[in-house]
Amino acid sequence: QVTLAESGGGLAQAGGSLRLSCAASGRILSISVTGWYREVPGKQRDLLALITSDGNANYEDTVKGRFTISRDNAENTMYLQENSLRPDKTGVYYCYAAGDTRWGTTEVAFTEWGQGTQVTVSS
Repeated sequence: QVTLAESGGGLAQAGGSLRLSCAASGRILSISVTGWYREVPGKQRDLLALITSDGNANYEDTVKGRFTISRDNAENTMYLQENSLRPDKTGVYYCYAAGDTRWGTTEVAFTEWGQGTQVTVSS
């Protein structure tokens, strides 16, 4: 079983910064892609950024140049550095990971979500 645990959320002022972390644990063989999503009540969960195992990163247009996604493959940890925060980025942030794990002697694919961490940006 693979689990993801986010940390680093909290309260920030507009223009400020936060760094979110997502630690993956379990019988992980590899993580092919990981991403960060934001969810607000009544709306769908939106993808903000994702990064592949070879470091190829992509961003949603409104966060380009302000957010940076990164990963430490040795530690199975992913990060989202959020700079120049705006109130419209308030929400619950979830990390997502897809990769391979071992179930018994069999290699199987996994997809997992973290439990979410609240980010509140005040104006």
